[in-house]
Amino acid sequence: MTKTNKAWEKLFNSFSIIEKILTEGYYVIEAKDIRKEREPRLMAKFDHEENLPEVFKQNDLSILPITRSKYILGNFKAYQKIHYKMTKDPKTVYLPKDITTIDTTNLYSESAALHCAFVTGMIDDLIGEKTIQTVSGRMSSKTIDFEVATRNGTMKKIKVENSQIEIDGGYESKEHFCIIEAKKETVEDFLIRQLYYPYRLWNQKTRKKVIPVFFTYSNDIFSFFVFKFNNEFQYNSIELIEQKHYMIEHEKIELSDLIDISNNVSVINDNAFPFPQANSFERIVDLLSLLIESELDKETIALNYNFNIRQTFYYTSACIFLGLIEKEIDENDARNTVYRLTDKGREIMKQPFKEKYLGLAGTILSHQVFNDTFQEFLLNDKVPNPNKIVEILRGANIENLNSESTYLRRASTVSSWVRWILKLTSK
Repeated sequence: MTKTNKAWEKLFNSFSIIEKILTEGYYVIEAKDIRKEREPRLMAKFDHEENLPEVFKQNDLSILPITRSKYILGNFKAYQKIHYKMTKDPKTVYLPKDITTIDTTNLYSESAALHCAFVTGMIDDLIGEKTIQTVSGRMSSKTIDFEVATRNGTMKKIKVENSQIEIDGGYESKEHFCIIEAKKETVEDFLIRQLYYPYRLWNQKTRKKVIPVFFTYSNDIFSFFVFKFNNEFQYNSIELIEQKHYMIEHEKIELSDLIDISNNVSVINDNAFPFPQANSFERIVDLLSLLIESELDKETIALNYNFNIRQTFYYTSACIFLGLIEKEIDENDARNTVYRLTDKGREIMKQPFKEKYLGLAGTILSHQVFNDTFQEFLLNDKVPNPNKIVEILRGANIENLNSESTYLRRASTVSSWVRWILKLTSK
C-alpha cells in the first residue's frame, strides 16, 4: 500500500464517502480535510486512470477540482483513451542551424520538447498556419458550468469556480488558438480536465477557434493528438480529429549496424540475473528518460506517470537487469527506495539519436538469450516463435523459471525486445 492509498482509505472511512456517494451521487471534500492525512497536491492529481488510489478503482470513482480548495468525487468518466496509430513513418523536421540553445539529445522535460517542437515548425504544420507562443503556466479557470457523464449512464452537473489550471503551451495564429497538454512518455489515457478547463476558459476570452491538443514526447517521437469538444458544455463530448507524428532529422540505423553490435558485443550469461518481465521496451526508454532529471522513488513513478506499482517494479527491475539504473534501499522504510541512472545509463541516454539507440540495442544484445534470439532472426529472416525462444531460455539455465507459463511470459519479453531492436532500422 502506498502512502496515498493509505491516506485515501482513512479519508473514505472518516467521512463515510462511499455511503454518501451512493445516496447523493457525489461527495465534495475540502483541501483542509485532505491535508489531515497528506498534502492535497499529492492526493488529488491523477493524470492517468492507472494512477488512481485503490479505493477509487474498486468503486469506479474519479476526482475533479471545483475550486482552489474543494474537489468533487463521483463515478465520473474523467479520462480519454489514447491510441497511437502511425500509418506511415513520422514526418522528419529539422532544427534551424542558427538555434544553439536547444539540445535535441537532451529533451527530458515537457517544456524542452515543446520548445523544440515549436522552433522546428511542428506546431505550424499541425495547425496549418504560422503561430507564436502567447500563453503558458498556471491561471484561474474563472467560472465554468458543465455536465460530465457517469458510469451508470447519467449526467452530473458541475460548477467550477476559480480552480487552478495549467497550460503547457498556448500557440496563436491568425485564425486559431492552440492549447497543448504535454507528457514526456507514451500514455494509455489522459485526464480530460487538463484540456477541458483551459478550453472553456479561453473559449470565452478569444474570438479565435480554440484547438485542444494532447502531446507526448517518447522514444524521440513527437506525437500530437488534435481534439475538439462537440458540445462546449459537456465534458465528455471530446472527439479525436487527427493525430500527427514527427521526428528530428537524424542519422539512420541500418541492419548492418545491429549485426556488427551482435557479433562484437561481450555476451553475459543470463543466469546471473533475475530475468525481466517487461514487454514494452518503449516504456523502458520512457523510464530512463524520466530518471535523467532526478532520482525517483517507486510511488512517485506510479503516481505521476503512466505506470502502476506492479509495472513500476517490472520496469525498474528490467532496467537493473540491463545495468542502466540502480536502486538505493532505505533500511528503515523500503517504500522510500529510490531509483537512479547508472553511469552507463546516463552516458547512453545523453548520446545523439543513432548512438543512443545503438547503445540500448547493444545493452540488450550483451545478454545471451537476446543475442541468440537475434541470431535466429538473422538465420531465418523472422523472429523465432515462442516455443523456439523457450528452447533458448532452457538452454541458458535461467534460475527461477520453473513452469511452462513462466517460460512463455519471459519468451514474450525476449520477442518484444528483439522486435524493438529490429524496428530501429525504420526510424
